[in-house]
Amino acid sequence: MIGREREIQELNECYDSGKAEFVAVYGRRRVGKTYLVDETLKDRIAFRHAGLSPVDEQNHKNGLKEQLKHFYLSLQLHGMKKSKCPASWLEAFFMLEMHLQSVDEGSRQVVFLDELPWMDTPRSGFVTALEAFWNGWACHRHNMMLVVCGSATSWMTDNLVNNHGGLYGRLTCQIKLSPFTLRECEEFLDAEGIPMDRKEIVSAYMAFGGAPYYWSLLEKGRSPSQNIDRLFFAPGAELAKEFSRLYKSVFAKPEPYVDIVTALATKKAGMTRDEILDAVPGLDSGGSFSRCLDNLEVSGFVRKYAATGNAKKGAVYQLIDSFTLFHFAFVKNYAGRDPSRWSHLVGDRGRSAWEGIAFERVCLLHSAQIKRALGISGVLTSESGWRSRPSGTGKGAQIDLVVERADRVVNLCEMKFSSGE
Repeated sequence: MIGREREIQELNECYDSGKAEFVAVYGRRRVGKTYLVDETLKDRIAFRHAGLSPVDEQNHKNGLKEQLKHFYLSLQLHGMKKSKCPASWLEAFFMLEMHLQSVDEGSRQVVFLDELPWMDTPRSGFVTALEAFWNGWACHRHNMMLVVCGSATSWMTDNLVNNHGGLYGRLTCQIKLSPFTLRECEEFLDAEGIPMDRKEIVSAYMAFGGAPYYWSLLEKGRSPSQNIDRLFFAPGAELAKEFSRLYKSVFAKPEPYVDIVTALATKKAGMTRDEILDAVPGLDSGGSFSRCLDNLEVSGFVRKYAATGNAKKGAVYQLIDSFTLFHFAFVKNYAGRDPSRWSHLVGDRGRSAWEGIAFERVCLLHSAQIKRALGISGVLTSESGWRSRPSGTGKGAQIDLVVERADRVVNLCEMKFSSGE
């Protein structure tokens, strides 16, 4: 496994703790949550189940009835005797309790529930049943380790991490799994035997971001441009429709989130709250809009910062997700006429200009590494860009990255994406 040392250590410490553990692993689609749990707790899982996608490939909605039947079949697959399909989640979790008791030999029992948010269909009572399972039974068993995963980061944070009801403070460990860094992508490519120099790795990162699954789709013997053509622009390209799947998996009602990131994609430096509201007609300026912004930030699509030298302007929200930015720039309006579109844009001024901007976003995603290289990783800092618009005889100016430090020193960074010095 590439990287994930801290996360592996935390899971193993929970396994060896000798007490009941409730672990939540969350992060965006394709970031490797299931793989992390499977590889770390390999051959040590007593019961595992994955929720059904709310809508399948035939556009059929999987409601409470389908979710319960699927859970019942998982119980049978793990050795439970046939009985009857549960009529509610309370009954389903009771059946799980009875099954685990029947096979309990005193050793650690790991229960792995994957894609947990998908099980919580409207008016299903799922969260109440999960609360009853943990508070009424599982937390009292010293050999119990409950691991839950979910791509819907906002659901995981609202219902588990920040729960104010019966699950308040019940998590014993929470792991937010982040995308790969550039270094981890390089290590992955080395392990797979795919030769790429560092400029090529950055080029691919601008399109894929750090989702490990996307990197696993790269084929040996193809250049980064050829791989991007195959995955985004060729007939039946695997990632051509991934944008829609991504936002549907992370947000139960993705429409306002897509509207917000669509607006943010038009502004390199980002937009204030009021500017977003002006750009997206129909958005409610109340609590639901605030939750959308918070969820986009928590999920890693957007960063929130205070513009340097312009505190009165208020917080700025900037779209920094590489995959989303690439979608809006090149995939969204693709007409399907050129399966080698990305390769044909090599040397194109429009692509070069976009790469310059995209490289700045990649640098922002690696601000911790930049600080470490500057020798200031131990100093409290805030990072942002700075711009002075032309006025009168002045031409205006821009600084790509301003690192304001608590020790009253400011680092100014200029970013260039080029083959030569």
